[in-house]
Amino acid sequence: MMNSLTIKQSPVMDRITVNPRILGGKPIIRGTRISVEFILDLLASDVSEKELLEDYPHLTKEDIHACLRYAARSYKNEIYLALESVA
Repeated sequence: MMNSLTIKQSPVMDRITVNPRILGGKPIIRGTRISVEFILDLLASDVSEKELLEDYPHLTKEDIHACLRYAARSYKNEIYLALESVA
């Protein structure tokens, strides 16, 4: 059985997960194959939150904010990972 890692810090951080079988284990938005890195790159390239939500209608504002919180906590080394079973 494979394991997945979930960032456990706040309800918003439950939106970010790590699964070695998806995108080589990069942090992704739960239920998607969209990496935190991809969202951050888009935001850094002046793509607005509104444009992101229009281009990726299955994402929510909370998903985008979770990516930003992940980046902030990662920068401060405040990310703690807990193993989660993957079916």
